[in-house]
Amino acid sequence: MTAKTILTVDDSPSMRMLLRIALTDLGYSVVEAEDGVHALEKLDGLEPDLLITDINMPRMDGFGLISEVRGQGRRGLPILVLTTESSDEKKQRARDAGATGWIVKPFHPDKLATAIRRVLH
Repeated sequence: MTAKTILTVDDSPSMRMLLRIALTDLGYSVVEAEDGVHALEKLDGLEPDLLITDINMPRMDGFGLISEVRGQGRRGLPILVLTTESSDEKKQRARDAGATGWIVKPFHPDKLATAIRRVLH
């Protein structure tokens, strides 16, 4: 069985590293991008099982990325937002853009694993 692929999008190298460690420990294959523009480049020719994105990033933020991905017709791709933001307004905006779920940083690996299982199965 091939490992499920998760595309992580975060402008913080340390957060990408934490995510990579947590996700590979859980048995996932990880592809990293540093912002929304980079993520869209990575998505060209990649069919990940899940996208995890930050909201606040340069060039293209998480809201823009989610809208772009949904606009490309990738309706079935689960998108989890991983961010320090926890306001209901931001959550609603992410849902409106097409996000599947929300995880607040700093994340706990167990909570991350649970959120991933919830959207992948």
